[in-house]
Amino acid sequence: MGKLKAIMKTTAARLSTLYLLLFAVCAIVLVFYMTAMSVRMLTVQIKGAINQEVSALGRFYRNGGVPLLVRVMERRARQPGANLYLIADASGRILGGNVESLAPGVLDQTGWTERPFRYRRFGELENAGNPAQRRGVEGRSRKHQAIAQVFRLPNRMIVLVGRDLREPERFRLVVRRALMFALAIMGVGGLLIWFFVGRRALKRIDGVSAASQRIMGGDLSGRLPVTGAGDEFDRLSENLNLMLGRIDSLNVGLKQVSDNIAHDLKTPLTRLRNRAESALSGKKTGAEYREALESTIAESDQMIRTFNAILMISRLEAGYSSETTEMIDLSASLSDVVELYEPVAEEAGVALKTGDVQQIKIRGNRELVGQALSNIVDNAIKYSAGAAEDPSVTVSLETVGSDARLTVADNGSGVPESERERVTERFVRLEASRTQPGSGLGLSLAKAVMTFHGGSLELSDNAPGLRVTMRFDASRGPEK
Repeated sequence: MGKLKAIMKTTAARLSTLYLLLFAVCAIVLVFYMTAMSVRMLTVQIKGAINQEVSALGRFYRNGGVPLLVRVMERRARQPGANLYLIADASGRILGGNVESLAPGVLDQTGWTERPFRYRRFGELENAGNPAQRRGVEGRSRKHQAIAQVFRLPNRMIVLVGRDLREPERFRLVVRRALMFALAIMGVGGLLIWFFVGRRALKRIDGVSAASQRIMGGDLSGRLPVTGAGDEFDRLSENLNLMLGRIDSLNVGLKQVSDNIAHDLKTPLTRLRNRAESALSGKKTGAEYREALESTIAESDQMIRTFNAILMISRLEAGYSSETTEMIDLSASLSDVVELYEPVAEEAGVALKTGDVQQIKIRGNRELVGQALSNIVDNAIKYSAGAAEDPSVTVSLETVGSDARLTVADNGSGVPESERERVTERFVRLEASRTQPGSGLGLSLAKAVMTFHGGSLELSDNAPGLRVTMRFDASRGPEK
């Protein structure tokens, strides 16, 4: 009973019940309509047969008068399956035929009887042996109904020609019983299908509810069950699983950010405290105080830039950004970044070169693309300086198929293949000594920018050095 109540609470069960009721109403209406039409068609056929019989009897009457008419009617009344024949005097007293009694008022009007009437044939009671059989015969005789045509002869005698309605009634009952039986079978089948389908749907919902309870209990690695049937439940579960996977990855990233912030920002905060403590200890000159404050401000600015980068990465990875997009010229962005970092590269002793540059426009955000490219070029300059006899960084832009590839290649120390995926994570720096300035967010921000633009960031071996490729979809045109 509890299972049935639970099934009835489901939308599928309620819709199935509504459809079953509508089907039952339509089927019942169809049953009565079909039986009524069948009876009407048979009645029309019976009336046509009676009209033909009346016409034939009329010819006999015109040829031989009442005696010939009576002989023909008596002869036809004794035939098996005969029509109803009755001859009565002007007062309605039956003189001949195969009808013993009629319902009152049948002979009062001429023409077709207004409605079917009850009658009894001659010999029905005599054929019954005992009183029980007689009562049975009487019961059956009371069920006899017929339609007839009544007319009066010139001598005021009454003639009735009719036909029993047992055949149309029997046909009506057969059709109705057949349709009702078919309706019952379809109804039972519908109920069984509804019950098993509803039970299966309830099990699916229970499975989803159980998985949801585990997820809400803290198991973010749990997923909703997918049976592989490909129905709407599976599609919903797959979409929700993708959402749960996205939430899980964001939570993991948040945890990593928290751990990395606690670890990587501890050092600059400690330096800030040590500088402040050193400035307060002992007597210092004005220049020394100024130097301590300037280093503190520089360290604070670096921390602010780090926090800004973290916020930007989080916004981009979450798929949300208030930044606007427009058609931008990647070659112009490349030229601006190269011009900006030429002094930095010259000071570090690195040759910053421009390779093949094609004129390519994409839909994107100029500032974000410029910032990502700046981070990559800055890393290439830093890790190329001193790593080769003739350190160089080459920036190029080309179209390959439907991709626009913005590549920064250096001949520095490079990144091992096993570490290339990890270096795009937040605060990851392969340099254990941390002698180079930076926070380990450059490639992470570049990857987030490429994800925002629907592209990808790829790291490969430049033999020697590292090749970083920003792949954009060059087919992305202006938004309609």
